[in-house]
Amino acid sequence: MRNMMKRFIRGESGAVSVDWVVLTAAVVGLAGVAFLSIQTASGGVGTGVGDGLTNMEVSD
Repeated sequence: MRNMMKRFIRGESGAVSVDWVVLTAAVVGLAGVAFLSIQTASGGVGTGVGDGLTNMEVSD
């Protein structure tokens, strides 16, 4: 039983999985922050273009 516990404590087979989970969570978090920042910045531009097109006169 003692040998099994020592092997379990020294084993590193799951360490790579934990690294990938942490790395993936960081990438998803950064992508979310970037998306929110781009969405906020482009909202005003879209509104301005929409207002400009609404007020424009079309001639034949």
